[in-house]
Amino acid sequence: MEAYEKEKEIGYFCGMNIFTHFGYYLLMLKGMFTSAENKKMFWNEYIKQCYDIGFGSLPIVIIISFFLGAVITVQTAAQFVNPLIPITTVGIVVRDSMLLEFAPSFLSIVLAGVVGSKIASELGNMRISEQIDALEIMGINTKNYLILPKILACFTIVPLLVGVSAVIGVWGGYFVGGLTGSVAPEVFIMGIRKGFEAHYVTIAFYKSFIFSFIISTVPCYFGYNVKGGALEIGKAGTQSVVVSCILILIADYLVAAIAI
Repeated sequence: MEAYEKEKEIGYFCGMNIFTHFGYYLLMLKGMFTSAENKKMFWNEYIKQCYDIGFGSLPIVIIISFFLGAVITVQTAAQFVNPLIPITTVGIVVRDSMLLEFAPSFLSIVLAGVVGSKIASELGNMRISEQIDALEIMGINTKNYLILPKILACFTIVPLLVGVSAVIGVWGGYFVGGLTGSVAPEVFIMGIRKGFEAHYVTIAFYKSFIFSFIISTVPCYFGYNVKGGALEIGKAGTQSVVVSCILILIADYLVAAIAI
């Protein structure tokens, strides 16, 4: 009988419509904003999350960003066979592509898979093993203690990773362009400096803050509300990545339509 009730509860959660999920999502966010019982524990959790998100994601950010810049450089240079188009345009394309789209948006989709699935699995495992229930019995606001540090850590680290990604991507284009002979290094640098729009950097960081909110809160919601066993933890991780990617693409379009 108990197994039947648990299965019924799982089916109810999975069968909720989008508006019900959104309501529970807002309630989760509302429940975070209470004063921390132990500020030292909260601070330690925040630093731990910053370390995990930052150093855990840095290698893949560097690798992806370098090859993104390299691919954009090689493919753009191969298309500019018309002598009327200056080759310095390659530097402009790499710079603006990394700043406006690839560094904030593409990287955030990757982080939704790397960071989001980790957050959902961590919280889901704590829910299934009844660790969250034990903390609540002790009188601890688990939303504040477990979820808020992850969100604040993403707000802190993701914009920094976006900045690193943009720099590494442009440098990757510069390095590969000179290595392959597609674009001379001095010509590439001329393109980077030509017609630079400072507000593109502002747009990139606006996107990074919006996407960091999505990357952190959506996996927290699915992981925190897991019902069932190990199979449901995997499903929660998959759902969080899919929903996060869709929301990132929608937000990317909205920001581009408004800001550019």
